[in-house]
Amino acid sequence: MLKRCLCILSCLLSLPALATELAVTVLTEDGKPMPGAVIYLTSEQALPGVEEGAVATMDQVNKQFAPHILVVQKGTQVSFPNSDSIQHHVYSFSAAKTFQLQLYKDNNPAPLPFDAEGKVELGCNVHDWMLGYIYVVDTPYFGQTNKKGQLSLNIADGDYRLHIRHPRIEEASANLDRNLSIHADEQVAIQLKQPLLPGLNEFEDDTDEFIGYE
Repeated sequence: MLKRCLCILSCLLSLPALATELAVTVLTEDGKPMPGAVIYLTSEQALPGVEEGAVATMDQVNKQFAPHILVVQKGTQVSFPNSDSIQHHVYSFSAAKTFQLQLYKDNNPAPLPFDAEGKVELGCNVHDWMLGYIYVVDTPYFGQTNKKGQLSLNIADGDYRLHIRHPRIEEASANLDRNLSIHADEQVAIQLKQPLLPGLNEFEDDTDEFIGYE
């Protein structure tokens, strides 16, 4: 019994302590808050993998993808329900995930696994104005900025690479990514160097959080 307790204690002590808070603020080129920006941290050190059975949701609401932007850890399954009373035909030809789904009201297919990193662009063959994005990242440390352009992440101490992504940020432009060495609570402010690309209207989810940006 004692040996078993010592083994459990050893395993617990070997886990990284998520006691450090990283606060990130993203501003547009003209100094306005940038909501909906995808922030994630990668590292050369080993990071926890996705939780078994993790499922995220990309719904169809009022002939729009909801959320407009979704970020998931690699290995997550994504469910595509249809909350509209009409048919949708969702597809992606992105390298990170290629698929097609016929979506009918109350007849939802099984979730799809997203096992490759990258940006997945979604469209609908029935409604060509519909556009959505899924960012697949190989890290448990990720999120999106709120209406104030802010995001807080609880992470383990260590060395990381901070990445910023959004459909309206030109990825071929000046690189916004940067290296961070985190050993205490830290605040990072990043201002975009170029104007945003043209985009869709703003979208809001049920919690009134920004998931898009006009």
